[in-house]
Amino acid sequence: MKIIMLGAPGAGKGTQAKQIADKYSIPHISTGDIFRANIKNGTALGEKAKQYMDQGLLVPDELTCDLVMDRIQQDDCKNGFVLDGFPRTIPQAQALDAALEKIGQSLDYEIDVDVPDENIVNRMSGRRACLSCGATYHVVSIPTKVEGICDRCGSEVVLRDDDKPETVQKRLTVYHEQTQPLIDYYKKQNILKSVDGTQPMEAVFEAITQILGA
Repeated sequence: MKIIMLGAPGAGKGTQAKQIADKYSIPHISTGDIFRANIKNGTALGEKAKQYMDQGLLVPDELTCDLVMDRIQQDDCKNGFVLDGFPRTIPQAQALDAALEKIGQSLDYEIDVDVPDENIVNRMSGRRACLSCGATYHVVSIPTKVEGICDRCGSEVVLRDDDKPETVQKRLTVYHEQTQPLIDYYKKQNILKSVDGTQPMEAVFEAITQILGA
């Protein structure tokens, strides 16, 4: 079961990807984790990626695809995988398809966790984080016991710059420009499945398991 997760920043696709990985005993693979693991282990691909990252540059599509392909050909992926955060663009999707075709494989599902921009801005601007211990909260769904104070360590909780409405809106604009076209790309391949991400987390996961075959 080879799955790609799509969804705007804050749509909850990472959370769903982890749950899918647990339920179906397949690895949850994010490009960030792949980069970190290869750099930590000093692999040839990791060294190449590090050269770009150290300069603050994006890792080129071809190298990113090589890293992903290296990861999904490991033993724990023999029954499938959940890819989270890749591909982000049409060229990346085409590179992945071509690389999979070379080893006689193809993707089974592309699941889009669909949440309107307005919901995402409200959802993310309600997040609060403790900069001391890393605990995260939400003013509506997971409030602190004492307003503005971390339950865990008693430090102040703050709205991170990443979660400010104007920053979220910028990230959504980039998403729509770069990643939205992937929805049409996978629709043409008949592997796109869309779920309503505005539902409670459990309902979103139930909708996904129905698609995948519970």
